Amino acid sequence: RATMKSLRFISAEAFVSNAEFARKSLGCVAHNLFPLLFKASYLLEQGEVLHDLVENWPFVDFNMGKLLGTTVDCQEDLSYRTCSVCLESCLTGLRDYVLSRPSPYMKRLKVVDLTGIKDVEVQFCECKKTMGRWARTQLLSKLCLELLLYFQQRQCNPGTFEISVDVLIDLFVTERNYELVVQALLKKCYCPLKICCVAFRSDNLALQKFFYIIKLTDPSLLRKLEVVHNVRLEMEHLEMLFNSIHFPLLTSLTLPARTFNVRRFTATDEQRLMNIGEKMGEMAQLTELSMSFSVLTGRIQKLLSPLKTPLKMLDVSNCSLNHTDMVYLANSFHANHLEALDLSGHNIPDLYPSIFFKLLSHCSSVLKSLTLEDCNIQDTYVNMLILGLSPCQKLQEFRFLGNPLSSQALKHLFKFLCELPMLKNVEFPVPRDCYPIGITYPIDDASLCRFDHQKYESIAEELNLILLQANREDVKASTPLFGSYDAALQETNNELGAYLIKSFKETLEKFTTSLNKMS
Repeated sequence: RATMKSLRFISAEAFVSNAEFARKSLGCVAHNLFPLLFKASYLLEQGEVLHDLVENWPFVDFNMGKLLGTTVDCQEDLSYRTCSVCLESCLTGLRDYVLSRPSPYMKRLKVVDLTGIKDVEVQFCECKKTMGRWARTQLLSKLCLELLLYFQQRQCNPGTFEISVDVLIDLFVTERNYELVVQALLKKCYCPLKICCVAFRSDNLALQKFFYIIKLTDPSLLRKLEVVHNVRLEMEHLEMLFNSIHFPLLTSLTLPARTFNVRRFTATDEQRLMNIGEKMGEMAQLTELSMSFSVLTGRIQKLLSPLKTPLKMLDVSNCSLNHTDMVYLANSFHANHLEALDLSGHNIPDLYPSIFFKLLSHCSSVLKSLTLEDCNIQDTYVNMLILGLSPCQKLQEFRFLGNPLSSQALKHLFKFLCELPMLKNVEFPVPRDCYPIGITYPIDDASLCRFDHQKYESIAEELNLILLQANREDVKASTPLFGSYDAALQETNNELGAYLIKSFKETLEKFTTSLNKMS
């Protein structure tokens, strides 16, 4: 992977490539060269040099995103490399920064920002071993507790070192690392490294534990809250959460499946929904909202109309929206600001063809990401879809898996997609003609992989050739059968699987007990 490098950066690479020499010479290096040496060491995976650079960091702030991002000396963005060797070296270097002998003129560090690290599917680091968000949460918590133990064993007061470093991080907590993270947050005030949670994700966690840890994170600083898999947060719990905790800086909220279900609404539930909408309206910064797999039929206006800030991202996939909901979305002040929209799981051609295009036209000047998976988009609808997408000149991502489209329709669509100048990523369905005749949509999981793989590969080649002939090698086209890559899910899938098996076992035991009582 060739990339533009300055002579300065090439020299820095040469310097750090001899780890032993570089470590011995750091004391003689001008401070303004530390950022350059840091990025060169990260690129070459020189863990020991990275450790020493962080241990002796001479500046007030240490921002991983800026240090690893595109710079004048090296245009390659390394913030997408979650290299385990490099990240562990950085974090242990941070711990040793605190432990190294006091030197007042050197100890200036006040803020460490780890939030710029991006978790992606394909890694280019040599070791091929990543340290995801969950593992970073685990390691930082462990290092904070190690510091406290060190001070305790030497009967030192951490406060006497006069070192206090705010560490900004996106925490990811599950049942497996819950106790460790709780201990680190509880003892935060005694530790020189202060965990500052900017974004919080929770999976596989009992509701009581979720409520406890979210209060420990200091919600007043929280910008992003994701409650995703196996946290049984229903509407009454969400109302309780918003009534007891304020999130003044929250910009992004993701709620778990089935948080709302209007099919079994009572008058009390209607009032709850209004209260939740009003509480979200008080979050002046909220611009991203994900509520997939809830049942919100006819209630979207009640939930979104109190918001005072227009949404830039809205995920209402598989939310059973009706025509009234779509009319509200198309005419709301959110429509003109939506940069990302997910309407998957709605039968767009049959339920609201014209109003969907009205919504699309309103957000076309800003729309960057559109997801229309399992929307019953058929060949006869492709020309209408092209017409609707034509004004969306800023579109970067288009996902439409699970739609019953033939190979001919896909080729027609791809020829149009080549004309969208900003497009980078397309996720397209397996063509209908690759499946056995009579297949019904949406396709169940058991039948999803039962298609003619050889025929699919041939068609995929033709589609990529269309991109190639239009000089659009920059567009990545793929068919991830089981959905887009989720770094957090990938990292904790073993725990998720174990949790699901346990949950299934408990359900069976309850069912058996009920049967025994009946008999």
